[in-house]
Order: sequence, then C-alpha cells, then structure tokens
Amino acid sequence: MIILGLDPSLSCTGWGVIRAEGSRIAHVANGQVPTDAKAPMAERLAALQAALAEVIATHRPDRAAAEEVFVNKNPQSTLKLAQARGAVIAACGAAGLVVNEHAARLIKKAVVGTGGADKAQVQAMLKVLLPGAAIGGADAADALAVAIADAHLVSRI
Repeated sequence: MIILGLDPSLSCTGWGVIRAEGSRIAHVANGQVPTDAKAPMAERLAALQAALAEVIATHRPDRAAAEEVFVNKNPQSTLKLAQARGAVIAACGAAGLVVNEHAARLIKKAVVGTGGADKAQVQAMLKVLLPGAAIGGADAADALAVAIADAHLVSRI
C-alpha cells in the first residue's frame, strides 16, 4: 500500500510518500511545496493544488492522510490553514483518493510512542523508522510522520 502523508500549510505544504506492507514501512519520496507570500490567495491555492496533483500522478498513492484541523489563537491563521487544507484535499479528491484525518497527538503517539512528543523527537524517530531517507525539511518530516501514523492507525481499525 502506498500512502501519501500531508502537512498542509499556506506558506509551505509538506508531503511524504511511504510504502506499507503489514507492519513494515519504507520511504518512497518526500518534499515541500512553498508558495509565494506576495501572490494573491487564489494563485497560492492553485499552486498548492497543482503541485499535489503532480505528486499524486507521479507516486500513485492508494490513499492519503492529513493532520486534523486545529484552531490557532489567531483566527486569520486558522482560516489560511483551512484554505490550504482545502486545496490539498481537493487535489486528493480529484484523484479519487480517500483522505484519512488524524489528531496531532495520535500521530505523535503512533510515531514516537507519546502524544506529547516535540518536533525534534518525531524527526529523530523518522531517522530510525526510515533509515537512509533524505528528508527535505521540517514540513516534509511532519508529512512522513502523518503517513506512518496512518499506516499504523488505519491497519488497526
């Protein structure tokens, strides 16, 4: 099973693709999609959607997963995150992919063993779980964690 993990953000969306076979996982690819902060919102969202459509066409995942929405203290930040998530999830929907959503605490627990893990702990565990994988930045690392969590969490349902 090929799983696409997503870490949507308007400024830089992370993506990670893994292959899951039973309890074994393997790195396939990962990357980040930055957008131009000076560009109009519609252009930024279209760029995200197009870039993710290309990732999906290249790697042909069986399903996708994203972190559940969380509410920031700043309503404008929350709205921008929601719009970016919409563009990314729309790219998945256009490709016929199911998108599973997982809470941040569950993702951290599935990858590290504790829901209170910080980013450094998650990234350290990724090095153990995906030895030799060249991870293209913090957002890509978060997306790989989402994919790994999805492989573990959905297989248990």
